[in-house]
Amino acid sequence: MMIRSMAYLGLESPAAAQWRTFGTAILGLQLLDDAADGAQRFRMDEADCRLWVHPGGRNDIAYIGWTVAGEPEAIALGELIIAAGRELHRATRDEAAARKVAGFCWFIDPAGFRHELAWGQYVTPNGFVPGRAMSGFRTGDQGMGHIVLAVPDLGVSDRFYREVLGFNISDRIIDGPRELLFYHCNGRHHSLAIASPVPGKMGAHHLMLEVNALDDVGVAIDLCAQHDVPVSKSIGCHSNDRMVSTYLFSPSVLRIEYGFGGVAIHDLWEPKTYSTTSIWGHKELRPDLPPAMIIER
Repeated sequence: MMIRSMAYLGLESPAAAQWRTFGTAILGLQLLDDAADGAQRFRMDEADCRLWVHPGGRNDIAYIGWTVAGEPEAIALGELIIAAGRELHRATRDEAAARKVAGFCWFIDPAGFRHELAWGQYVTPNGFVPGRAMSGFRTGDQGMGHIVLAVPDLGVSDRFYREVLGFNISDRIIDGPRELLFYHCNGRHHSLAIASPVPGKMGAHHLMLEVNALDDVGVAIDLCAQHDVPVSKSIGCHSNDRMVSTYLFSPSVLRIEYGFGGVAIHDLWEPKTYSTTSIWGHKELRPDLPPAMIIER
């Protein structure tokens, strides 16, 4: 497995400026200086930057960054990507510096998402100052968190993520007509999950951020009420990773799963199939809101 963790995420949104409050006062991220294009930039641990929200005309996933050990690993994985019929591009020095990494290669997957294979992520020990009082985030070798994508063709994306990128299947959920596939690349139960709720369409349902204390989840719910931020799902516990979490509606439509206590993957892990997404809770509170970030390009 050459991909080690989710390194960072870039969003595009007409509501980028609203993330200044949402990212800090609600999520507890540290706001950094704006990027050259006006993007809001956020730190959540010793990594110099984990999240960019670029101003743009639509809500979109601009790029997903994945950590690899170094340039040789990126090149080796890149050869598999090219063999699978995808084009591989090398970032310039300035582009890498803007991502706060030593270098990266990027490609577009069969679903249309841009992925970046990055090495040498910049870090500043003891540099994280949360945007609000909180315990901090569970990152380290488990990376930023996880991303759940909506893909046009579940089978095509599943084969690409497993057979080309080398992700390992954690488990699957088949709940009525819904099927979700979960993948790991380190001790986190999943760093990537996919579903195809609208065949032929691409999008994203949520980004998961895991905090170090359950109290942080409860406080976030209270802060949403104070700042008039929608909570789209009640607090609950997922059946597969046992994460106790809630779902917050971000200014970019993408949900933020804000959780605590996810299980860790181990060497003897056996993938299972679950028939429900949650053991308890996670009730839909805002059916009036868009169900996901649907991307039209």
